[in-house]
Formats: sequence, C-alpha cells, structure tokens
Amino acid sequence: MPPEKPQWKELYSEVVTGGLCTGCSACIIVCPHDVLKYEDSDGIYKPYHLDVDGGKADCTHGQRGCTLCTRACPRFRDWESEIDLFMHNRNRTDDEVSGIYRQVVLARTTDQTVKEVGQDGGVVTSILLYAMDNDIINGALVSALEGDGSTWKAVPTVVTTKEEILKGAGSRYTYSANPLAYLEASNRGIDRLALVGMGCQASVPAALSAKKAGKTSKRFVLSIGLLCSKSFNDAIFSELFEAKYDIKRETIKKMNIKGVFQIWCNDGSYHEIPLKEAHQWTREGCKSCPDFAAEHADISAGGIGKFLDWTLLVIRTQKGEDIINDMVEKGLIEVKPSDEDPAAVELMDKLAKVSRKRWPESAASSVRRHIPVR
Repeated sequence: MPPEKPQWKELYSEVVTGGLCTGCSACIIVCPHDVLKYEDSDGIYKPYHLDVDGGKADCTHGQRGCTLCTRACPRFRDWESEIDLFMHNRNRTDDEVSGIYRQVVLARTTDQTVKEVGQDGGVVTSILLYAMDNDIINGALVSALEGDGSTWKAVPTVVTTKEEILKGAGSRYTYSANPLAYLEASNRGIDRLALVGMGCQASVPAALSAKKAGKTSKRFVLSIGLLCSKSFNDAIFSELFEAKYDIKRETIKKMNIKGVFQIWCNDGSYHEIPLKEAHQWTREGCKSCPDFAAEHADISAGGIGKFLDWTLLVIRTQKGEDIINDMVEKGLIEVKPSDEDPAAVELMDKLAKVSRKRWPESAASSVRRHIPVR
C-alpha cells in the first residue's frame, strides 16, 4: 500500500471543521494553486476552499498528490513533536510545559521613542529594528491598524522601514492572521522575513521547515512569538466597549491587559473593564489552542510579572540568543535575570498549563502527554 498523502480533504475534516483550526493562514500562503482563501468576518477567521476543483471539502490538486496545506499546518496531527525535533533535536519533557528554551530574562528597550509607542518593555519593536538595521531581515509580517487606526481593526501588514515598524508597535487584542501578509511580501520580492504573532502563528515558520513545505519556508528567518491566552472578535468594540461603557473605538488610543482590560482614550481618560465581561467575545479558534507561551518561536515575549515596563523574554534558539546578546552588548536593550521576578515564570507555566488542557482528547495525543497532573 502506498504511503498516505494527506491533503486538504484531511485538513478540512480534522482541523478546519474538527475544532483545531486557529486561523493562522499557513495553509493559504503555501497553496500553489490559489484555491484557498481566508474568511475573517463575523468572528470566523478560518481558511476555506473555493467551490471549484473538488468543492469546499476536497481538492482535485490534492487528489493528484499536492500535500502542501497539511505540511504547513502547525496543528495537523503530531505537529508538536515534529517541530520540537526539528528545532531542538529532542522532544520536550513533561516538566517543560511552556516549551523548550535556553533561558528566560526580563528586558526592556533603551530607546525612548520605542518606549513611547511599544507595549510593556518595547523589546519586540526593538528586535525588529535591530534585525532590519543589521540586515538579518528585509521585512517583517506584523499586525497593524487599518487606515488611520480609528476602526481598531487589526490587519496583516508587511513592514520594511523603521517608520513602518514604529507605526505598527503596540498590541491589538483582536485577531490578525499575520502570515497572510507573506503573499504581499513575496510579490514585492521581500525574501528575509521576520514573523511576529501569537503562538498559533509563531509556530508557522518552524512547521514549514520541519515538514518541508516548499520554498515558503526558506523566506522566514526569524519568528517572534507573543504570549497569548486568547484574542477577541471585532464585535467586542461595539457590543461591549461602546454599548456598556460608551467607549467608541475611534476614541481609543491604547489597550493592554493586566488582569483587566485597560483602555486609554485620546481625551486622556482611562478605563478598566473586567476580563470576565469580555469572555463571550473570545475568538472561536482560541478555545482549543494549547499554546500560551509561543513555544515554537525563536524568541517569545510577554508583558507578565510585577515589572510593568519590562518584557518577559523566553529565548528558545541559538539564533534568538545571539540576537539578544548582541543587542545587550550594543546597549539597545537592558536585561535582568528572571529570578528577580520568579512569579512571572510561574505565571507563564501556570497559564501554559491551562492552555494545554484545551487540546481535545480526540486530537493527536502528543500535547496532552505533557499536561502535568498537578
């Protein structure tokens, strides 16, 4: 019997409609036949197959042997162990609930401009600027606000200059499938890319390489992951912020989450909204995502812990470590050991454990094997 060649038919049944799809869009950017598109309205955030060449649940190209979509997907079957082995030459232990890493530090930028526009310690923005200045990358896939920002709709964006990186700084808590911006980057000939995204997206470059998903994998040279428990549907702006708190989206200047939803407005006002009030707007794809700690990035980053103007950095690869060490040596960021805030690492592991329990028992068991019993 010939080896199985899973294609869109299997991806559709096991992941897209099987409750595992995070909406990362990796399958779309590798599709060589342009038959996969992305739906991001009404809280859907999922790929779909054009009703040609096999229909929505099958693909004639797949029937002829194309398997790129399943090879790109970072949630298809035994994805975690495949990517761990590719990145680290070993599987994680049961104690490594937040993934495999080399070190964890607290860091913040030394650039005053970045401090003003960045989130928490501003380190992710500084890493992108460093990678661009040192010719490591010639572009990055990030989220940005559409138009003048007044709609607060996050959209996948290619940035190639300092000005564009600074404009895209800060956090949005609605979903943007950042890998989708690869299609524009490819058309523009941008071939050394950083990807910034939550764990579901930060896994994409490693998944592409681990499962040999074609030339697309060769264009990603750096993955920066954002610690993430969940994101929200765009409807949260009109149905919660405006309807209950009279906060119109066009008046919002900045948002953050520190146990509560923090919202700063252009008129100088500040608002706190209990997170429990936001739960009903949780994006569907987040409800079964097991990856809080962006476990397959080169560097993972999050604003958790007692130092609100510092970023918790999880350095996972040699590439990530080399970048951070050089940035410290050049005075671009300052760091201190994570044992100055051990509760931050404990919180990361705690939230990672909660997220890993989301992985359905019906899915590949590699994730659930590493859920601690306590």
